[in-house]
Amino acid sequence: MKKYYVSIFSVLLIIALSLCSGAMPSVSAENDFLKNDAKASLLVDYETGTVLYENNSNARFPIASMVKLMTILLTYEAIDNGSLTLDTTIITSENASGMGGSQVFIDPYVEYRAEDLLKSVVMASANDASVALAEYISGSESAFVSLMNKRANELGMKNTLYANCTGLPAPEQYSSAYDCFLVLKQLLKHEHYHTLSTIWMDKLVHPSGRETELVNTNKLIRYYEGCDCGKTGSTSEAGYCLTASCIRNDFRLVAVVIGSKNGQQRFTDVSSLFNYGFANYENKLILDSQTPYLTDVEVRMSKQKTVDVYAKESFYGLSRKGNNDEYEFKYELDEIKAPIKAGEKVGTLLVTKQGQVVKEIDLIVNSDLQKLTYFDSIKRIAENW
Repeated sequence: MKKYYVSIFSVLLIIALSLCSGAMPSVSAENDFLKNDAKASLLVDYETGTVLYENNSNARFPIASMVKLMTILLTYEAIDNGSLTLDTTIITSENASGMGGSQVFIDPYVEYRAEDLLKSVVMASANDASVALAEYISGSESAFVSLMNKRANELGMKNTLYANCTGLPAPEQYSSAYDCFLVLKQLLKHEHYHTLSTIWMDKLVHPSGRETELVNTNKLIRYYEGCDCGKTGSTSEAGYCLTASCIRNDFRLVAVVIGSKNGQQRFTDVSSLFNYGFANYENKLILDSQTPYLTDVEVRMSKQKTVDVYAKESFYGLSRKGNNDEYEFKYELDEIKAPIKAGEKVGTLLVTKQGQVVKEIDLIVNSDLQKLTYFDSIKRIAENW
């Protein structure tokens, strides 16, 4: 009996000591907490690309309508290169209007604004609008799919093969959770995408005057604080999928789940990933681009003798809450010689952590430096003499 009481006391003592010490849960305990029934899961810090949690993130699966992330990205890149504008009128084909699955019931052989079609894809995951955009950009869906695969290769998407622009079932089509992150990472650079991805409800007015209600398929933009974009997908093969991003206090996370068991569960799974990320990590401002990194740097052949040098962009360092992660800086400065325009590169700043380079940032001047004239040189000599 005494041994029994001693054992109980020992267990209670161990529990009390662990609570008093404030010990963090182990990595395996955290992974158990984040486990779900999805085929694949991923949580990534957007700024640094650091994977905070993953399960089968590089495994190949059908991803249903999350294929449209690439369709949307290529549409914005067509706008960037000038081959398309938001106001471009697109004459729809019978092929596009006949797409099954999720659709906005576009009419064939009529004109729609590119922005209205794009909005229908971003919000309502419209297959018909996706094909209409693809046909306009590349001439045919098959040619557009070739462009999709070419872009996937450029982005380093090693586990993706596209067979259509919609995500409708195709035996040879697959992707991975990490590759979905890579697409959304590029898409997030387009400001107008955020304009469309945050609309909860809207309507598409067809040329005939007929209206189709649009409801955003990503419920998290309404029900999860900070979520400003995402793409859902669901087929019997893929299960229920979601790629989404959320930002709080300049700290952006991207989460992906593939193959959740039902429509609601995918939102719960992604919310759990976001909760974990925001609870355990933070992005600290390590380098402010508005504050000079170097002051009073000598300038040759310039009307002004010295100039301040700035980092071209700010740097936020990912840290585990409670940890003091140290970043180090190493810079290489070119000879600064006038004339120089504001924003011109004059050096390179390397940000390192534990000996590894995590970021390379240009060093610039933020004002024009005019070349010293002959009379300025005479004046300076006289002043020095």
